Parts: sequence; structure tokens; C-alpha cells
Amino acid sequence: HTHFTSVFDCFSVLVFQLQTFQVPSCASKQELTSGVAIAHVLNKIDSSWFNETWLSRIKEDGGTNWRLKVSNLKKILQSMMEYYHDVLGQQVSDEHVPDVCLIGEMGDGTELGRLLQLVLGCAVSCDHKQEHIQQIMTLEESVQHVVMTAIQEVHSTPPKEHTCFCVEKLASRKYYFLSEETDDRDWRELQQQVSVLMEEKSSLQVELQSLRERLNQCEPPDVSSTITNKKLLLLQSQMEQLQEENDRLESSRDDLRVRADVLEREVTDLQLRNEELTSLAQEAQSLKDEMDILRHSSDRVSRLEAMVETYKRKLEDLGDLRRQVRLLEERNHVYMQRTCELEEELRRANAIRSQLDTYKRQAHEMSAKHSAEAMKAEKWQFEYKNLSDKYETLLKEREKLISERDTLRETTEELRCAQVQQQCLTGHTHTAYTDRNTSPALSHTAVQSALSLDTVVRLQQENKMLCVQEESYRHRLEELQTLLEESQRCQNTLETQNRLSQQQISELSSQVEELQRALQEQDSKTEGVKKLHEAHSDLQKKREVIDDLEPHEDSNMAKKIDELQEILKKKDEDMRRMEERYKRYVEKARTVIKTLDPKQKSNAVPAEVQVLKNQLTEKDRKIQHLEHDFEKTRSRHDQEEKLIISAWYNMGMALQQKVTGERSGSGSGPAQSFLAQQRQWTQARRGLSRLQPR
Repeated sequence: HTHFTSVFDCFSVLVFQLQTFQVPSCASKQELTSGVAIAHVLNKIDSSWFNETWLSRIKEDGGTNWRLKVSNLKKILQSMMEYYHDVLGQQVSDEHVPDVCLIGEMGDGTELGRLLQLVLGCAVSCDHKQEHIQQIMTLEESVQHVVMTAIQEVHSTPPKEHTCFCVEKLASRKYYFLSEETDDRDWRELQQQVSVLMEEKSSLQVELQSLRERLNQCEPPDVSSTITNKKLLLLQSQMEQLQEENDRLESSRDDLRVRADVLEREVTDLQLRNEELTSLAQEAQSLKDEMDILRHSSDRVSRLEAMVETYKRKLEDLGDLRRQVRLLEERNHVYMQRTCELEEELRRANAIRSQLDTYKRQAHEMSAKHSAEAMKAEKWQFEYKNLSDKYETLLKEREKLISERDTLRETTEELRCAQVQQQCLTGHTHTAYTDRNTSPALSHTAVQSALSLDTVVRLQQENKMLCVQEESYRHRLEELQTLLEESQRCQNTLETQNRLSQQQISELSSQVEELQRALQEQDSKTEGVKKLHEAHSDLQKKREVIDDLEPHEDSNMAKKIDELQEILKKKDEDMRRMEERYKRYVEKARTVIKTLDPKQKSNAVPAEVQVLKNQLTEKDRKIQHLEHDFEKTRSRHDQEEKLIISAWYNMGMALQQKVTGERSGSGSGPAQSFLAQQRQWTQARRGLSRLQPR
């Protein structure tokens, strides 16, 4: 920095500037290193940001404790950086950020000057900046110059539009007391300007001389004399102005020369002082390096002592760790035995899985057979229904034939009686011709006997035909009975097969439940395997700790531990492979269980078997309904038969009463024989049988 010639001068000036804020205990550098005075200054600058609560966090009883000083300075620096960023909207470059550790420990003046530069930047950029600028203007001229240079260094980074308002205002005021004191660079610039102006002056003088010579040589006319006079006057006025400016520049050059001599003397003094300060700084740096070395060595000693203490504690804990390692090895042995048992159970699970596959295949085959047998049963049931209907019709026809046979037997008996009576009558034909006055009943019986002969012949033919039909119906009935027996046998076989399939299904469901329980046990065993892995990891960690704690000379123990670690790694790999195999087996078992799951498949029955069961239940329901209808029709038929029989008996009683009435009415007629009465009864009954509805 060109203006900042000496850090110490800047520091002294800034200390003097802090005294302008009327803050106590800031008369020397040592009092500023505690940070209390700087905190009070910041509170005076902006009490809204650096408020009383913030000020109360600054410890005022630091004294010679450099750690409290560093903590105070860190709080102050952090608050100032936040103030620059949040309130002023400026970014402070890293080169202007001080090292508070050096300030607190060593009382470094350079870092303290940077910190005070930031404080001055806050002062000339806050809301009350006019008051602080007026206070700065009341200081001495040299102090003002140093303060201005420090402020410009803080604001040297490219700010926003409102950040460097105070600096622009200071530049716009044109501090004359600062412009008079320029440095070497301004002096060189002024010398260059003077040389340029001197060259312009010489060129203008040469031009003026040439113009005068031309004016003297030539005699212009009267018209152009006025123009040349005007130009001449203008040039003379310009020359006078340039002469005045030249005089002023010469006077300023003399002043600058005097000022340069003074500055050169000051520069020599400052160089001597700078050399002294550099020697002091080198000594301070060497002392600081020695302090750093000693501090580093002390820290290292403390760390080594702490490590020794920790190693002592770890050596004390080594016995416990060895006991834990033994326990873990025993647990590892137990877990290995458990893994062997799990492998055995996995092999059993594989065997059970093969059995499940065979059972599944058998179940599919049985379901297919069951469906085929169900179709056959349905077919036989339909045929059985048709045959039962035909059988009922044949039974009805058989009953009718039996009733007709009974009637024919009665008619044959009557005909036989009639033949016997006719034979008796043929022996007495001559008496019939002689006796013209016989009873009309005998003549009537003779006519009836003649008619009965024709009917007997006709009935014999019909009887033969009916016997042939009866034989054919009997053969057909036997065939139907055989078919019915076969259908019943098929139905019995289907029922037995269905019962066997139900038993197999129940067995399969019980096996599935056993497999589910086995899988649940396997899940619990997987938790044991996880615990085994956790124990392995703990054992590995504790072995690493033991390796760190044991001395390097114990090579045999290290070899044993390495061998055990290799064995553990192999066992871990075996366990991982077993886990993978176990997971595959579990997945396969779960797929098998899903296929036979009673929740997904109702009661562990395949879909085809369930459909066949539903069909069988529907068929049973239909059969029960048909049986119920058959019972109703049979009861109705029995009632009709009872009604017909009662009507027939009522009619017979009515006819009998009628016949008895006729007998009682016809007292003049001859008495009938027993055979004639029986014949009349049979005719009446035949008429009733014809009137009976079939």
C-alpha cells in the first residue's frame, strides 16, 4: 500500500481515532487486544445492530488470559462481517480480514490495524456517518490523510451502488488539506503535465514568432488588416493566458520540489525506521516460531500422555475382551451346529417339496378322474331317471295287465260254468221242445251261453296276445333292472371315489398346514441366522480391537487371530451361500403353498374338484326335489285310487240295492239259481271295470 507507509503509524492513528469515540481504556495497544473498547466503539457506531445484549456477551475481565481475548475478538469480527454483509451490503476481501488469534496471543499490530480499519469502515458507512466524518475532519492533517488511506483500502473491493457513499462524498468535498499533500506518484504526474505544457508553450511561441515575421514581411490591404489585428489580439490574449498558467505551474513546480525534498527526507527516515521494525519483526517472527514449536511440542506431549492413559485403560480392558472373544467363539460353535441342523431341515424341506409335487400331480389326476366320473355319473343318473320313469310306466301297465288277467280268469270261470250248464241243458233239449211253457230265464241263459262262446274264443286270442306282451315286458323289465343295478353300482363306485378323493384332499390340506408351520419355523430360524451374522460382525470388531491393543511382539497370537479370521471369513461365505440356498428354497416352498393355500384355494381343493362338487350338490338337490315331487304324485295317486275304490264300492252297493229292489218288486218271477246270480254279478262288475278310468 502506497499511502499506508507504516503499520505502526496507522495503528497509532487508529488508536487516536478510537479515543474520539469517548470510549474508556483505549489509550494503548495492549488495552485494545481485549476487544472491550472496540465493542463499546461498535455500540456507539450502531446501537441497533451492536446492541446491549451483544455487548453483554463480551467478557470484560480478560486480563492476561489470551483465550478470553481471542473469543471476544472472534465475536466482534463475526458481528462486523455480518454487519458489512447484511446492513452495508459490502463484501470484505480476505486480505483485510484480521487474524484474531495473533491479536489475542501476540498482540500483533498489523492484524490489530486491519481490525481497526474495519471499525473505521463501519463508522463512515453507518447511518450516523456525518458525525463521524466531522470528527475525522477535526483531527490533524497527517492523521486525516492516514485515516482516509485506511478507509480507501477497506473500500478497495468493488462495492454496490450504496456501499461507498461516504467515500464518494469525501471525494466530492475535495479536501484541500489532503490534495496539498500528494505522494511521489502525483508529483511525477504533475511533472509530466508541466513538461507537456512547456512543450506547448514553446510551440506556441515559435508559431507566434513566425506569425509576427509574416506580418512584418507582408503588407496586407486595409480590408484584411482588421481581421489580422483581431487574430493577433486573440493570439496575444491566449499567449497571456498561457504565460499566466506557465507561471502558476512553475510556482507549483517549485512548491512540489520543496515538498519532494521534504518527502525524500521523510522516506529516508521511514526506511531507517522500517529497517528497525523489520529486524524487530524478524526477531518477533523467530520468537513466534519458537513459541509455535514449543506449543506444538506441548500439545504433542499432552496427546501422547492421553494416548498412554487410553492404552493403559485398553490394556486393562483386554482381559475382558479376550473373555468376550471366548464366549463369542463358543456362541459361534453353537451357531455352526445350528446351521448344520438348518441344513438338515432344508434337505427335509426338499424331500417334502418333492412329496408336495407328487401330491399335487396326484391331486390333478384325481381331479381329472373325478371330473370324468362325475360326467359319467351325471350320464348314468340321467339314464337312471329315464329308466325309472319307464319302470313306473311298466309297473302301471303290469298292474293293469294283472287286473285284466284277474277279470279274464273270472270270465273263464264263468265260461266254464256256462259250458257245464250248457252240457246239462243239451241233455234235456227234448224237454225244452216239448214244454213250451218253460221259464224265460232258461231261454235267456241259453242265448247268453251262445254269446259267451264267441267271447271266450275272442278272449282266448286276446289272452294269448297279452301273454306274449307280458313276456316281452318281463324281458324288458329284467333288462331295465340290470341297467338300474349297473347304474347303482357305478354310482356307488363314484361315491367311493369321491370319498377317497375327499380323504386325499384332507390329507393334502393337513400336509399343507404342516408345511406352513415348517415355513414359520424356518422364518424364526432365519432370525437366528441374522443373529449369528451380527455375532460374527461383533466378533470381527472385537478382534480388530484386540489386534490394535496387543503388542507387535506377540506374533503367534497374531497368526492365530489371522487363521481364525480366515476361518470366520470362510464360515461367513458358507453362511451366505446357505442363506442364498435357504432363500431359494423358501421362495419355492412359498410358491407351492400359494398353489395349495387354503385362503386362495378354498379348503385346499382344486377348482375342478370344487366345480364337480357344486355339480354333485346341484344334482343331489334336483334328485331330492324330484323325489319330493314323486312322493307328492304317489300320494295323490293313492288318494285317487282310494276314491275310485270307494266310488266303486258305493256303486256296487247301489246296484245291489237296486237288484234287491227289483227282486222284491218282481214276486211273480221264478227264483234264480246261484250261477245266474254269479253271472249277473260278474257282468255288473265288468261294466264297472269298463267305466273305471285308466
